Amino acid sequence: MISTDRRHFIGGLLTGGAVAALSGTRAVAKVGSLPNFVVIYVDDLGFGDIEPTGGRLIRTPNLNRMARAGTTLTDYYAPANLCTPSRAGLLTGRYPIRSGLAKGVILQGDPRYLKPTEMTLPKALGPAYTSALIGKWHLGNIGTPAWPPTNSGFDMFYGIPYSHDMSPLSLWEADRSGVSERQFTQTTLQQQFADRALRFIDENRSRPFSLTLTLSAPHLPNFPPAEFAGKSVAGPYGDCVEHVDAMVGQVLAKLESLGLSRQTLVMFTSDNGPWFEGSSGGLRDRKGGGGYDGASRVPFIAMQPGTVSENVRSASIAMGIDILPTLCARAGIPLPKGIEFDGRDLSGVLMRGEASPHDHLVLFNDDQVAAIRTQDWKYVDGSYYKGYYMPLASRGYPQLYDMRTGGEDYSLAERNPDVLAKMQALFELEKQKFKAT
Repeated sequence: MISTDRRHFIGGLLTGGAVAALSGTRAVAKVGSLPNFVVIYVDDLGFGDIEPTGGRLIRTPNLNRMARAGTTLTDYYAPANLCTPSRAGLLTGRYPIRSGLAKGVILQGDPRYLKPTEMTLPKALGPAYTSALIGKWHLGNIGTPAWPPTNSGFDMFYGIPYSHDMSPLSLWEADRSGVSERQFTQTTLQQQFADRALRFIDENRSRPFSLTLTLSAPHLPNFPPAEFAGKSVAGPYGDCVEHVDAMVGQVLAKLESLGLSRQTLVMFTSDNGPWFEGSSGGLRDRKGGGGYDGASRVPFIAMQPGTVSENVRSASIAMGIDILPTLCARAGIPLPKGIEFDGRDLSGVLMRGEASPHDHLVLFNDDQVAAIRTQDWKYVDGSYYKGYYMPLASRGYPQLYDMRTGGEDYSLAERNPDVLAKMQALFELEKQKFKAT
């Protein structure tokens, strides 16, 4: 734990030239007014797996409560359709192709990693915040320069190097003083993450903190703890989602017990769509499925009583790359200069019901541009068929969808040639911009 009271630290900086050195041209929030941040990032949860986004089989009372008390984004996309690139996008505020981690997931022995020189969320928030990543990392194996995650700016880490279906699996704790291994069992692992997160909140109650809680559930295989096993009609997967919901409730209860609810922005979302189990909620395709929504359109709920609009459902398009710039904006910290961020500040969407700050979003399949989403339209360039990635337009099947009518079942390309031409031109521009090298 970092012992320095960082609110006192910021108070000392808010004099003379130190203000400009810390905040550039923007004023830092007054002492004691900096918000806390909790981002709960779960693994392989589908759009239809929780009640606030249409789920019917799995009980999620705590997420229901979050939705009533906050804002649900119905057209929010994970940064990628797979785990590693999605997490890279979350932490950097940029499309994962920029960090070289767009293609596939990092497996055991994989030499790829998130470079320690990358600007990440904890680095962007800077010394004003004590930061932790608790749970799944999956951005660099043990032995690479990205291990442990404290090399990427976090003050502490407690978690596993990759997905819990990979081996050898080990649990580690790290801070600036060193790294040590911890004991675990699969059935208690998620709760161990949650318990450490609750302790982190306790330890940092008197200073601004940023907690990224990356649960590795409900990714297969499922290991529901005894008190949840057999409780859901959706099988072990549903048991694990109900346990995820309970852990969300534990975090909210901890904030309430410490009187921090109104000072803490809590966000809940998933790293990509559902894998071999789980519900996409009627969206087309699943995890790893190219440019269709079921691969990367996932639940997103934000709450902060008195700040985030209550009981609101917004269709404004957004993506996980927006979390870094949003949290920096809420903290009054300018984005670092000299970096091209793809994410945008969602404060207006979450707090004032404004339109999306994006005119479009780019969806990738590995390191290839796969689709373009505007507020009203979606253009999908390719999809998988029998293991082959088929470029649809070149086969004579351009796929243009009016997202205002609800989905990707029927292309309206033939009836909207002007829109199709504009979307295809935008697609080509982004394709050239992010052309894989």
